[in-house]
Amino acid sequence: MTQAKTLVILVRPNLEQSRVNRRLAAAAAALGSVTVHDLYRHYPVFRVDVEKEQKLLLAHERVVFQFPFYWYSAPALLKQWFDEVLTYGWAYGSGGDKLHGKEFGLALSTGGPQEAYQAGGYNRYAISELTKPFQATSNLIGMRFLPSFVLNGVRTLPDEQLELAVGRYAEYLTK
Repeated sequence: MTQAKTLVILVRPNLEQSRVNRRLAAAAAALGSVTVHDLYRHYPVFRVDVEKEQKLLLAHERVVFQFPFYWYSAPALLKQWFDEVLTYGWAYGSGGDKLHGKEFGLALSTGGPQEAYQAGGYNRYAISELTKPFQATSNLIGMRFLPSFVLNGVRTLPDEQLELAVGRYAEYLTK
């Protein structure tokens, strides 16, 4: 059985300053069936090449959006990417079936601990609740929403735990 070709859309401003997302992206790039596409490297002034992005999506069966989850959402460039790339007639609406049947995943990192992301926790809601807009997007464009890969507490994450998480991320991307 061949592995699905996976596209990791990395959306991390100032990646060089990120210990966690930089390490996860490097591990993903080392996998043969995974393409890592860094939006901030390709579009530092937010001019997205829609045709290029759509071709990348068509060439992969699984798309995983990797980003730090702050302010209960994604970095600004990802919102713009969704607005410009997932167009009516291409990704949804009349004739918009280009992504139907593909898989849609999230790989999130949070500064706060896991306990902060649950009912009664500091943030009052679970990650699964806070990521509903992404699931709705996946549904609208006909993709299958996968369980998310979430790495919590990254501000204080020891190196040994980061390396364990890197292994889990590799499994997430290739299973």
